[in-house]
Amino acid sequence: MDVLASRLILRPRDWDRSVRFYRDVLGLAIAREFPGGTVFFLGQGLLEVSGSAGPGPSPDQVLWVQVRDVRAEFEQLRERGVTVLAEPERKPWGLDEAWIADPDGMRIVLVEIPDDHPLRIDVRNL
Repeated sequence: MDVLASRLILRPRDWDRSVRFYRDVLGLAIAREFPGGTVFFLGQGLLEVSGSAGPGPSPDQVLWVQVRDVRAEFEQLRERGVTVLAEPERKPWGLDEAWIADPDGMRIVLVEIPDDHPLRIDVRNL
């Protein structure tokens, strides 16, 4: 498979509420809009909020978002009233993570990769 682009598509229960959350609360920039849908920039990917859904996301679904400073981002989001699932902490695998949820209960993990983590090591000289 030769993948040219990709995006995650969310089907919210309340489209307006979800667009406000991702645009105004998380502060994601809009890549494009179309009738019934909004596509947000999400780092190297895209997040599309379109259509509508039933009871909510599966607990098996998680949106992974890497940030520069997980504690600072987490505190700003807490002040904005975001649903907190877990405080920032260093995980056994070495990443700093905090967990929040969108208005439909979609779990979002905010991840900071510490400077000394293997994901940051330049392996070209090894």
